[in-house]
Amino acid sequence: MASAASAPPTPASPGNLKRIVAASLIGTTIEWYDFFLYGSAAALVFNKLFFPDSDPLVGTLLSFLTYAVGFAARPIGALVFGHYGDRLGRKKLLVLSLLLMGGATFAIGLLPTHATIGSAAPVLLTVLRLVQGFALGGEWGGAVLLVSEHGDARRRGFWASWPQTGAPAGQLLATGVLSLLTAVLSESAFGSWGWRIPFLLSGVLVIVGLWIRLSVDESPVFKQALAQAEARKSTRATEADAGAEKLPLVSVMRHHWRDVLVAMGARMAENISYYVITAFILVYATTAAGVSKQTALNAVLIASAVHFAVIPGWGALSDRIGRRPVYLLGAAGVGLWMFPFFSLIDTGGFGNLLLAVTVGLVLHGAMYAPQAAFFSEMFATRMRYSGASIGAQFASVAAGAPAPLIATALLDAYGSSTPIALYVISAAILTLIAVGVAKETRHRDLADVERSAAGAEPTAARAADAHTV
Repeated sequence: MASAASAPPTPASPGNLKRIVAASLIGTTIEWYDFFLYGSAAALVFNKLFFPDSDPLVGTLLSFLTYAVGFAARPIGALVFGHYGDRLGRKKLLVLSLLLMGGATFAIGLLPTHATIGSAAPVLLTVLRLVQGFALGGEWGGAVLLVSEHGDARRRGFWASWPQTGAPAGQLLATGVLSLLTAVLSESAFGSWGWRIPFLLSGVLVIVGLWIRLSVDESPVFKQALAQAEARKSTRATEADAGAEKLPLVSVMRHHWRDVLVAMGARMAENISYYVITAFILVYATTAAGVSKQTALNAVLIASAVHFAVIPGWGALSDRIGRRPVYLLGAAGVGLWMFPFFSLIDTGGFGNLLLAVTVGLVLHGAMYAPQAAFFSEMFATRMRYSGASIGAQFASVAAGAPAPLIATALLDAYGSSTPIALYVISAAILTLIAVGVAKETRHRDLADVERSAAGAEPTAARAADAHTV
């Protein structure tokens, strides 16, 4: 018998949808600002402030090691936030992730250095980095789902790509603040106290983000799924059903393990290429190519602005031709660009450096833009936060976490960019395989995905699959 709980959820009005997109975008921008700020500081000053007894390149390696620790915490954040986000809702967990990230970043700005408290300084830095990673592991899935579940399937790729622009926006903000400070402060002043300013600014940004994020409504698709789950539990729930409701992770691994593997494979080229292009580039350009820190920061700054601008366009294109074709274009493009990328940087000219980074980020955007809708459409509502977060964040441990570390180690061992280019190309091949075997998802209705996974309407599942490529 039909019930109010089973009625199709009403998509958000255009005005309300824009407010939801703005809330997700501002929140993700702040969180990525905090995360990328650490990465830039790790490349520029943390090696001297927290690992002063090492030689410069070893100090950079140790600095990037603490950077990678943040990635190790992201799968834990994905599990915890995914579990409670699928039980309690997207909005509550997004508020918590913003508080954790902002608090940890603000605390880094107050942290004593090695010169003051000795070896306790890098230990405390590592702990705060773990908190950052834990928070970011829960942020991404909730932010993109809140937008995906409020809109309709016709323009989901476009709208869901806007939270993705939080990454380049955060990179733009973090790099812009650092670039400004390095331009107006002497090197000694920046190393002494100037580096703390961007971290302390995070406290102000978090207040703004919370004010906006608290004003949005919970996802209508989630509220409908929650009502359906409560109705099932009150009428015919078995002990096993109740256990499944309590553990979305179990349902994900039971019903969607293939989708988790596809998501992880899809993330390899996207994640590795991004951190090589934006984080490792600050090391490579300043050491191997002889470019100044200011020049390298300016190139990343301008390229990040272009990256921000193209992501919604790639998302809209995925609504027209599908998630897979756009994603495959980006993966192939990044792989093919790697040798020209390093060749341009090796010239030492700002124009060539800017071209290398900008083209790399534009091609990266072709993977990153459709990713939000693509991953959202793979999973059922009551396990979507867990599934999308697990697929995305577990891959980050093998991809983004060690990328600057591996690239720096390869440069140290071989003194050449060739092994680094081959490293990114290998990741691109893996992503091409993963996305190549995946099904197209752009025609799927998120409520149909929920009913298909529950086994309630097999005809709906067949109809959804009939639309796939």
